[in-house]
Amino acid sequence: MIGEIAKKIRNLRKKNNFTLKDLSQKTGLSVSFLSQIENGSSSLAITSLKKIADALNVNISYFFKAPETHNFLVKINEQKLFKMEGSNSEFIRISGNFSSRSLESMLVIIPPEQPHGSRFNHPGEEFVYVLEGGLIVTLDGKEYFVEAGNCIQYPSTIIHSWRNPMKQATKLICVITPLIF
Repeated sequence: MIGEIAKKIRNLRKKNNFTLKDLSQKTGLSVSFLSQIENGSSSLAITSLKKIADALNVNISYFFKAPETHNFLVKINEQKLFKMEGSNSEFIRISGNFSSRSLESMLVIIPPEQPHGSRFNHPGEEFVYVLEGGLIVTLDGKEYFVEAGNCIQYPSTIIHSWRNPMKQATKLICVITPLIF
C-alpha cells in the first residue's frame, strides 16, 4: 500500500508541475522527507499525508482504494488489512461506501501487552465494542477496563489512549466520526 501511495503522490505532484521544493513549501515537510516518501524509503504519518493531500488539492481518500461495495454490503473478501504509522495495531476498514456516510467503522487488532498509538484527541465521537481480549481506555487521565462483550463511547475531543493489557491480542470494532477514509 505504501508504494501505491508514493506513486500517487509523485504522479499528482508532477501533474501539478510542482517540484519537491514547491511541495515542501506548501506542506511544511522537508524536501528530503518528501523525496524519501516518493521513493518508498520512508513511512508516512496520516497527518503528513493530509498535508500533502491538501497541497495537491485532493481528498485524503484519493490515496486509498475504497473496498468494493454491493448495495451497502462489505463482503469479507473485500476487507483489506492495513497498518498506520505510529501504531502497531492492524486495521480492517468495514464501513460501507456511499455519499452521505458519516461513520467510519473498523475492525482493530491490538497486539498483546501493547499500546495503540499515543495519546491524542480530535473532533468527533468514538464507539468501541471489544470482541476478544480486553482494552484499557484512558480518557482525560481516567482508566476504563473494557473486556470482551463490553463497549465504551465517548467524545473524541477528550484526550484519549488505548492499551491492550492482555497476554493475547485484543480484537475490537471501532466506529468513529468524522470520516477518515
